[in-house]
Amino acid sequence: MRICILDDYQSAASECAEWERLAALGHQVDFLHHPVTDTEALVEAVGDAEVLVAMRERTGFDAERFGALTRLRLLVTTGRANASIDLEAAADHGITVCNTDSPASATVELTWSLILGLVRHLPHEVAAMRRGRWQSTVGSDLDGATLGVVGLGRIGSRVAQVGQAFGMNVVAWSQNLTDEAVSTIPGVRRVDQEELFASADVVSVHYKLSPRSAGLIGADQLGLMKPSAILVNTARGPLVDNDALVQALDSGAVAGAALDVYDQEPLPADHPLRDAPNLLMTPHLGYVTDNTYRTFYGQALEDIEAWLNGSPIRVLA
Repeated sequence: MRICILDDYQSAASECAEWERLAALGHQVDFLHHPVTDTEALVEAVGDAEVLVAMRERTGFDAERFGALTRLRLLVTTGRANASIDLEAAADHGITVCNTDSPASATVELTWSLILGLVRHLPHEVAAMRRGRWQSTVGSDLDGATLGVVGLGRIGSRVAQVGQAFGMNVVAWSQNLTDEAVSTIPGVRRVDQEELFASADVVSVHYKLSPRSAGLIGADQLGLMKPSAILVNTARGPLVDNDALVQALDSGAVAGAALDVYDQEPLPADHPLRDAPNLLMTPHLGYVTDNTYRTFYGQALEDIEAWLNGSPIRVLA
């Protein structure tokens, strides 16, 4: 049986699980290190594989693609959910889909790296130091400022707690957020969407992507923000309207933004975001840590072994 690990951009997957356990059973394990976006190219690369492991949403799977991958029987996605996999179509084609756990800490830590990088102008100051300059900007304080958390779930709630540790006032909003959910983090106040964007000095996005939430943050929301405020998105790229964000940065309607996620990944070299001012960008590093990778690939291996033994675990479809 051929088993393919997709989108292993950093050639890290082979070291993060004991894949030799599958090889010892006579199975072939291959690693694809480059993105394959075209269905025909994907079929050419892995069309004879019965098992695929997908890294997050890097490669999508819809009904057409499932139909083309005629030998596919098991698809394992790293992480708890994957919006780019059509689970209903997978079931229609008799394909089992399993998932893995996803530690929240890595994304929380990166979120605060981006916030601190923005408010203290770290990229600019580091570059200036290398050019021989000294203290070329004046940063902002987080103590006493307001943090607006869009989506107070597993990750957003931890981001809120760190904000409180910095002495920030924390407000939260999501479409289905309840007072009961907010009460689990003493001191966090539930507000409506308009108040969050209008009052926050830092807006941090931790919302689940769905057809309903795509474009959640557009010109109207950005227009409510203070000119001194910043926006940080470490959730999913399509939650933010790129054109509206670029316009807000170009006009100075917001002081800055930090993005770790994009509507196209890897981000094309000519993407408009690359030329936007006051934008701190990282290449979707939120989950790129040793512990997270070992969780992803270690549990993906467990999923494959359980499926081979006839007792699938962590089944999504």
